[in-house]
Amino acid sequence: MMKTVVYQGENFLGEVEIYFENNTNNEVMRMMMMMKRVIRISHFSQASERCPPLAVLHTITSSGICFKMESSSSYNAFDQHHQDSPLVALHSTCVRDNKTAVIPLGEQEIHLVAMRSRRMSSTTPCFWGFCVGSGLYDSCLSMLNLRCLGIVFDLDETLIVANTMRSFEDRIEALQRKISVETDPHRLAGMMAEVKRYQDDRAILKQYAETDQVVDNGKVYKVEAEVIPA
Repeated sequence: MMKTVVYQGENFLGEVEIYFENNTNNEVMRMMMMMKRVIRISHFSQASERCPPLAVLHTITSSGICFKMESSSSYNAFDQHHQDSPLVALHSTCVRDNKTAVIPLGEQEIHLVAMRSRRMSSTTPCFWGFCVGSGLYDSCLSMLNLRCLGIVFDLDETLIVANTMRSFEDRIEALQRKISVETDPHRLAGMMAEVKRYQDDRAILKQYAETDQVVDNGKVYKVEAEVIPA
């Protein structure tokens, strides 16, 4: 357990106790220890329209909960009659607006999610801390709010597009119609070169269909029957 104080910018919010989880990254713990026992919140995350922050962070983090943070017992005893204390106000803001408090940590950032404390009174501010890459939360939240997921194309495999004589002819015809009305010389040259490629490919396909062989740069490539073991 580590005792520290929390600031939002330059404003003092209160004293807290931090309980690290067993799976907490050692580097995260070391960097937090180097913060001179001061936690400084820089800003809030975007407000979530659909997903609660806890669900978002469980989705995007690779290490789970880093720590749990609660208002210190001594601070609670002193401030127990002030439900509008800064820490309580921070907790209420996060719950009401469905957002997190963000602590910069190098190339990462810690998100504090407002939770209910089981060990102490229901009015005691309690937060769970998650460590994620800087900016990752907001970018993923935008997709989750829109119910859209980013698509990552695997470029390790080549995409092969099959063409027929008819598809080549359709492409050539479409390009020739565009060429007839194009006035820009650069675009015109590009389209003419594309037509030439399609015509060459169509000629190779025609050779293969008629003779079971193709000629490329003077070299003949003949069809070879594949032997399939019985």
